[in-house]
Amino acid sequence: MIRLEKRPEPSQNWALATPVLAVLATMVAGGIMFALLGKDPVEAIRTIFWDPLFHPDFAAFSRPQLLVKAGPLILIAIGLSLGFRAGVWNIGAEGQYIIGALCGAGVGLAFYPLEAFWIFPMMVIAGALGGWAWAMIPGILKTRFNTNEILVSLLLVYVAEQLMASMAVGLLRNPEGSGFPGSRNLQQYASAANNELIAGTGMHWGVVAALIAVIFAYILLNRHIMGFNIRLAGQAPRAAKFSGVKPARLILFCLGVSGALAGMAGLFEVAGPAGQITIDFNVGYGFTAIIVAFLGRLHPVGILLAGLLMALTYIGGELAQFMLGLPAAAIQAFQGMLLFFLLAGDVLTNFRIRLGRAEVA
Repeated sequence: MIRLEKRPEPSQNWALATPVLAVLATMVAGGIMFALLGKDPVEAIRTIFWDPLFHPDFAAFSRPQLLVKAGPLILIAIGLSLGFRAGVWNIGAEGQYIIGALCGAGVGLAFYPLEAFWIFPMMVIAGALGGWAWAMIPGILKTRFNTNEILVSLLLVYVAEQLMASMAVGLLRNPEGSGFPGSRNLQQYASAANNELIAGTGMHWGVVAALIAVIFAYILLNRHIMGFNIRLAGQAPRAAKFSGVKPARLILFCLGVSGALAGMAGLFEVAGPAGQITIDFNVGYGFTAIIVAFLGRLHPVGILLAGLLMALTYIGGELAQFMLGLPAAAIQAFQGMLLFFLLAGDVLTNFRIRLGRAEVA
């Protein structure tokens, strides 16, 4: 009989090894899936992980895209990781990402065609406040009425998607767009555009914000009393109450920070790579960031590396669809395998596998 025996303390070795093992297991399982689809598994894995960085025909375009894709993933995942460490489960970052994009783009379009240096900073503030306000809905409901923040934040994603579709064909629709849904292209509005800071690198203000968020999150968790309270609330909730940690304040802080960062990510995306509000503006960054957060072990530096890895699967996945004819659903399943194997490895972090005979009653 196989049974699980809880460890006295989580295994640090397994905790460190799990992300690496999860990536390797994903490659093996993904290779089997690609083979069942009639594709060469070795070629598919190489196309996803190697060609975007080193193929002579694709690397020049793919390498800058690595930062473009990784920026929003890292920014959102940093905010989520603070809540996850404290046991606050914000699953609705996708909705906060959308609302941040709507608020930020709305401010930029409100001043069109005025040219002024302060417009883009105003957009960033509006995006952060929009994401923060959307995250406060599950936060206030949790602290006042003890609702489940997982369900509330997740359901608000669908509300945000419908609101975005309404704005794309209504209030924010381009008046010169011949009736087609979608806002003006912010890339063509110099004061509202989130352009590359260094040409050909993919480095824009969203990437800079993600790097700053990594640094501040590291300092917060390791050098500030709030970071200590976050870690204590997640590891020993009862001890946190006795030490004076106020649960309501902690919940609002974690949800507020994660919402603000997700909202900023949405603004940087709509003012940069996406360029405009459309019906299908969101591409799932808010959900993928959950994988990034756990793959990075909820550690700021780990999230930075995990975000780059996940961005690589985005770029490599698009390349595999183009070069090998793999369906988009297969690439999404491949990315989902990462979280599946990561969670499976986490079981061994907290439990030992024991073999023995079944007891006879």
